Amino acid sequence: MWRHGDFEPIVTSRFGGVPVQVKDGMSDVVVTVGPSHTLREAARLMRDRQVGSAVVSDPEQPGPGILTERDILRSIGAGEDPDGEKVSEHLTANLVFAAPDWSLEEAAAAMVRGGFRHLIVIDGGEVSGVLSVRDIVRCWTDDGAICDVPPSVSVGSAA
Repeated sequence: MWRHGDFEPIVTSRFGGVPVQVKDGMSDVVVTVGPSHTLREAARLMRDRQVGSAVVSDPEQPGPGILTERDILRSIGAGEDPDGEKVSEHLTANLVFAAPDWSLEEAAAAMVRGGFRHLIVIDGGEVSGVLSVRDIVRCWTDDGAICDVPPSVSVGSAA
Protein backbone atom coordinates (compact mmCIF):
# COMPACT_ATOMS: atom_id res chain seq x y z
CA MET A 1 0.00 0.00 0.00
CA TRP A 2 1.30 3.45 -0.83
CA ARG A 3 1.41 6.34 1.58
CA HIS A 4 1.18 10.11 1.19
CA GLY A 5 4.60 11.28 0.03
CA ASP A 6 5.66 8.02 -1.67
CA PHE A 7 5.65 9.54 -5.17
CA GLU A 8 8.11 11.93 -6.74
CA PRO A 9 6.30 14.69 -8.62
CA ILE A 10 6.84 14.49 -12.36
CA VAL A 11 5.07 17.78 -12.94
CA THR A 12 6.19 21.05 -11.45
CA SER A 13 4.60 24.40 -11.87
CA ARG A 14 6.26 26.69 -14.36
CA PHE A 15 5.94 29.32 -11.63
CA GLY A 16 8.87 28.45 -9.41
CA GLY A 17 9.26 24.71 -9.97
CA VAL A 18 6.91 23.78 -7.11
CA PRO A 19 5.19 20.37 -7.51
CA VAL A 20 1.63 20.66 -8.75
CA GLN A 21 -0.74 19.71 -5.96
CA VAL A 22 -4.36 18.59 -5.93
CA LYS A 23 -5.46 22.05 -4.78
CA ASP A 24 -3.88 23.53 -7.93
CA GLY A 25 -5.74 21.22 -10.29
CA MET A 26 -9.07 20.51 -8.62
CA SER A 27 -12.32 22.12 -9.56
CA ASP A 28 -13.90 24.15 -6.81
CA VAL A 29 -17.19 23.96 -8.71
CA VAL A 30 -18.91 21.28 -6.65
CA VAL A 31 -22.41 20.12 -7.49
CA THR A 32 -24.11 18.77 -4.38
CA VAL A 33 -27.23 16.64 -4.45
CA GLY A 34 -29.21 14.74 -1.87
CA PRO A 35 -29.93 11.01 -1.83
CA SER A 36 -33.58 11.62 -2.76
CA HIS A 37 -32.82 13.52 -5.96
CA THR A 38 -33.65 11.60 -9.12
CA LEU A 39 -30.93 10.67 -11.55
CA ARG A 40 -32.42 13.10 -14.08
CA GLU A 41 -32.28 15.96 -11.56
CA ALA A 42 -28.66 15.15 -10.74
CA ALA A 43 -27.76 14.83 -14.42
CA ARG A 44 -29.37 18.18 -15.19
CA LEU A 45 -27.40 19.90 -12.41
CA MET A 46 -24.16 18.26 -13.58
CA ARG A 47 -24.84 19.32 -17.17
CA ASP A 48 -25.64 22.89 -16.15
CA ARG A 49 -22.37 23.20 -14.20
CA GLN A 50 -20.39 21.20 -16.80
CA VAL A 51 -19.03 18.64 -14.35
CA GLY A 52 -18.84 14.85 -14.46
CA SER A 53 -19.80 14.14 -10.87
CA ALA A 54 -21.94 15.30 -7.98
CA VAL A 55 -21.14 15.08 -4.30
CA VAL A 56 -23.98 13.40 -2.43
CA SER A 57 -24.71 14.88 0.97
CA ASP A 58 -26.83 12.79 3.32
CA PRO A 59 -27.05 13.95 6.94
CA GLU A 60 -27.76 10.36 7.98
CA GLN A 61 -24.42 9.14 6.60
CA PRO A 62 -20.97 9.68 8.14
CA GLY A 63 -19.50 11.28 5.01
CA PRO A 64 -20.26 12.32 1.46
CA GLY A 65 -20.85 9.99 -1.44
CA ILE A 66 -20.37 10.59 -5.14
CA LEU A 67 -22.51 10.12 -8.23
CA THR A 68 -20.74 10.13 -11.59
CA GLU A 69 -21.71 10.22 -15.24
CA ARG A 70 -20.78 6.55 -15.37
CA ASP A 71 -23.28 5.71 -12.59
CA ILE A 72 -26.05 7.45 -14.53
CA LEU A 73 -25.08 5.69 -17.78
CA ARG A 74 -25.12 2.29 -16.09
CA SER A 75 -28.65 2.91 -14.86
CA ILE A 76 -29.99 4.16 -18.17
CA GLY A 77 -28.16 1.39 -20.03
CA ALA A 78 -29.91 -1.14 -17.79
CA GLY A 79 -33.26 0.28 -18.87
CA GLU A 80 -34.01 2.10 -15.61
CA ASP A 81 -36.09 5.28 -15.60
CA PRO A 82 -33.95 8.33 -14.68
CA ASP A 83 -37.10 10.08 -13.42
CA GLY A 84 -37.83 7.26 -10.97
CA GLU A 85 -34.34 6.18 -9.90
CA LYS A 86 -32.95 7.90 -6.82
CA VAL A 87 -29.35 9.00 -6.36
CA SER A 88 -29.18 6.92 -3.18
CA GLU A 89 -29.59 3.76 -5.26
CA HIS A 90 -26.62 4.53 -7.54
CA LEU A 91 -24.04 6.51 -5.57
CA THR A 92 -20.68 5.30 -4.36
CA ALA A 93 -20.44 5.70 -0.60
CA ASN A 94 -17.19 3.96 0.34
CA LEU A 95 -14.75 6.56 -0.99
CA VAL A 96 -11.11 7.46 -1.07
CA PHE A 97 -10.71 11.17 -0.37
CA ALA A 98 -7.83 13.39 -1.49
CA ALA A 99 -6.08 16.04 0.55
CA PRO A 100 -5.36 19.39 -1.10
CA ASP A 101 -1.62 18.98 -0.54
CA TRP A 102 -1.34 15.63 -2.33
CA SER A 103 0.72 15.69 -5.51
CA LEU A 104 -1.10 15.00 -8.75
CA GLU A 105 0.89 11.76 -8.95
CA GLU A 106 -0.53 10.59 -5.61
CA ALA A 107 -4.04 11.41 -6.78
CA ALA A 108 -3.53 9.63 -10.11
CA ALA A 109 -2.15 6.56 -8.31
CA ALA A 110 -5.18 6.48 -6.00
CA MET A 111 -7.50 6.67 -9.02
CA VAL A 112 -5.72 3.90 -10.89
CA ARG A 113 -5.59 1.60 -7.86
CA GLY A 114 -9.22 2.26 -6.98
CA GLY A 115 -10.55 2.11 -10.54
CA PHE A 116 -12.31 5.48 -10.40
CA ARG A 117 -11.99 8.83 -12.16
CA HIS A 118 -13.00 11.36 -9.49
CA LEU A 119 -11.70 12.20 -6.03
CA ILE A 120 -13.52 14.37 -3.54
CA VAL A 121 -11.03 16.75 -1.93
CA ILE A 122 -11.44 17.24 1.81
CA ASP A 123 -9.80 20.12 3.67
CA GLY A 124 -10.38 20.56 7.38
CA GLY A 125 -13.23 18.05 7.35
CA GLU A 126 -15.11 19.92 4.59
CA VAL A 127 -15.48 19.26 0.85
CA SER A 128 -13.30 21.82 -0.90
CA GLY A 129 -13.40 20.48 -4.45
CA VAL A 130 -13.36 17.54 -6.83
CA LEU A 131 -10.39 16.33 -8.84
CA SER A 132 -11.04 14.38 -12.03
CA VAL A 133 -8.76 12.54 -14.42
CA ARG A 134 -9.51 15.34 -16.90
CA ASP A 135 -8.22 17.90 -14.37
CA ILE A 136 -4.98 15.94 -13.97
CA VAL A 137 -4.46 15.65 -17.72
CA ARG A 138 -5.13 19.37 -18.12
CA CYS A 139 -2.49 20.20 -15.50
CA TRP A 140 0.03 17.81 -16.99
CA THR A 141 -0.38 19.20 -20.50
CA ASP A 142 -0.43 22.84 -19.32
CA ASP A 143 2.47 22.66 -16.87
CA GLY A 144 4.78 19.84 -17.72
CA ALA A 145 3.87 17.75 -20.71
CA ILE A 146 6.82 15.95 -22.24
CA CYS A 147 5.46 16.92 -25.63
CA ASP A 148 3.52 19.90 -26.90
CA VAL A 149 -0.18 19.55 -27.57
CA PRO A 150 -0.48 20.53 -31.24
CA PRO A 151 -2.64 23.62 -31.82
CA SER A 152 -4.28 21.79 -34.73
CA VAL A 153 -5.94 19.26 -32.43
CA SER A 154 -9.65 19.56 -33.01
CA VAL A 155 -12.27 18.45 -30.59
CA GLY A 156 -14.98 16.13 -31.84
CA SER A 157 -13.47 14.99 -35.11
CA ALA A 158 -11.48 11.91 -36.05
CA ALA A 159 -8.18 12.19 -37.87
